[in-house]
Amino acid sequence: MIHRFIDFYRRKFWTKERYARYIGVSFGRDCRFVGDVKFGTEPYLIKMGNHVSITNSTFITHDGGIWVFRNEYPDSDIIKPIVIGNNVFIGSNCIILPGVVIGDDVVIGANSIVTKDLDSNYVYGGSPAKKIKPISDYKKKIIEEALPIKKYSFNDKKVYLMNLYNNVNKCN
Repeated sequence: MIHRFIDFYRRKFWTKERYARYIGVSFGRDCRFVGDVKFGTEPYLIKMGNHVSITNSTFITHDGGIWVFRNEYPDSDIIKPIVIGNNVFIGSNCIILPGVVIGDDVVIGANSIVTKDLDSNYVYGGSPAKKIKPISDYKKKIIEEALPIKKYSFNDKKVYLMNLYNNVNKCN
């Protein structure tokens, strides 16, 4: 019982990154875990490079489907590591499955399921995740749409956006 309380305390009051390191996730510099990031039952098998951003996603290092054969093979498990390169963005509600290697400079779209290795320098999305476009094409599109507001205060950002989109909610 006391172990559950201590674990609850750690999850609640430690940063997500500190808690991830505590449970054994290995990651480099400038990584962030936003929202509810779940690392499964073998978090010590998850390794990430530098500058990785993950939002509300799940990492699964074991194949639970072996349950169907549990009576026949009571001592068997299928467990594989997950490796993520440098400069990777994993969108909201993604699932990363066992044995996956994700290369460098990769963007994974929201709600994707990563079932196999992902090459470096691409944008992926879908279920299962598929190559959508080279990261260079994505960069061109993003730069065209980017707004210069990252360092604005909350109020300055609100004013800027309300002025920019002032006709969005108006009825004709």
